[in-house]
This record gives sequence, structure tokens and C-alpha cells, in this order.
Amino acid sequence: MQLGEGLEQGQSDLERLKNMSDDDIDCSDIPALDDDFFKNAKIVTPPAKEQLTIRLDNDMLEWFKNQGKGYQTRINSVLRAYYDAHQSQSQNSPKP
Repeated sequence: MQLGEGLEQGQSDLERLKNMSDDDIDCSDIPALDDDFFKNAKIVTPPAKEQLTIRLDNDMLEWFKNQGKGYQTRINSVLRAYYDAHQSQSQNSPKP
């Protein structure tokens, strides 16, 4: 049986995936990691984050929480996107 076979649109195959053994997983299309890969590989660590208290509207917080685990990371991503979108504007603005 192929992944997703026999499922209606919107259904998931998570239960079958959870029950698969490592031997059931076909990794033949994944290239081997050779010496060139490791010669050019770089270790990337995420930037440090600062813990703080922030006040959000209740409906906004609930909306993010209802998206599931990782809501704080999603809030950070939204703020990051806003920052990135406006960063070039603030660099081109005349200083007072």
C-alpha cells in the first residue's frame, strides 16, 4: 500500500505511519551523505531568544494557541515577517 492510498481528501495516514517499522521506510531516493557534503556543511545555531512578558488581546492569543503546539514560535515568526518587511523602509527613511 502506498502512502495516502485509499484515503479521502483531508484525511491523514498518521496512524499507519506511527505503526511502521524502520525497515518499512523506503529511503532509496535519498542521496548518501558523502565527504563533500561534510566538507561544505556548516553548523547553524538559532539566535538566542529573550524571555519577556507581553500583553496580547485575548482573541489574538487564543487564535494562536488554537493553531496547536508552538504558538509562541508562530507569534515570533509573524513579528519577524513584519520586521523584515519594514526593515528596508526604516533604513531608507530620513533620520529626524
